[in-house]
Amino acid sequence: LGPLALAAVGFLPEANGNPRRIARLALAAAVLTLVLGLAAGIQVAIFGPLYTFTLGLAGAGIGFYLDALSAIMFLLVAFVGTVVIRYSDHYLAGDPNHGVFLQRMCLTVTAVLVLVVSGNLLQLTLAWIATSVGLNSLLLFYGDRQAAILAARKKFVVSRIGDIALIAAAVLIFSPFGGFDYVTIFAGTETMATNGGSSGALHAAALLLAVAALLKSAQFPLHG
Repeated sequence: LGPLALAAVGFLPEANGNPRRIARLALAAAVLTLVLGLAAGIQVAIFGPLYTFTLGLAGAGIGFYLDALSAIMFLLVAFVGTVVIRYSDHYLAGDPNHGVFLQRMCLTVTAVLVLVVSGNLLQLTLAWIATSVGLNSLLLFYGDRQAAILAARKKFVVSRIGDIALIAAAVLIFSPFGGFDYVTIFAGTETMATNGGSSGALHAAALLLAVAALLKSAQFPLHG
């Protein structure tokens, strides 16, 4: 519900017609997301990981998985998103595209939150691609700045290579387990561990996931 609220603000029409309204709604949606994330985190602490069934085929579709790690990451992203939306509202006051920036920020935060709580690899991949697209749009908010254009081009190229690595990893992981959803994958890996076996494809997938994370998160030495 939190990411859905942020996405709804992001898709409102005529953002620059009433930027103050957009700013109020964006902050309200961000705070709501933070509160709901805290409530979900408490629920995970009491009852353990939460998993919704995946609405799709072969574990590919819309589904959510929340454990201790993803709950912490969700809260972190929601908190930083709230701070940035609040700060941007004041910093860009009077800018002709004030409302547009806040909407792009809401959509980008939405993509990151969906990435964090994705219940399957396909959804994670699509959310990570959407995150890259959102960050690119923020980089090019002032499209006449040459430094921003150069940075966006470099990020676009590197992110697409990361996308390829991520998609290849998802395909390699799907092959032995027959599904993209985490519950199926986790159960399959436990079975493999019990039987003392693994496959070269899974080792390759792990390496590709690491490469994707390095490329798409601007980690050293790819921070340039």
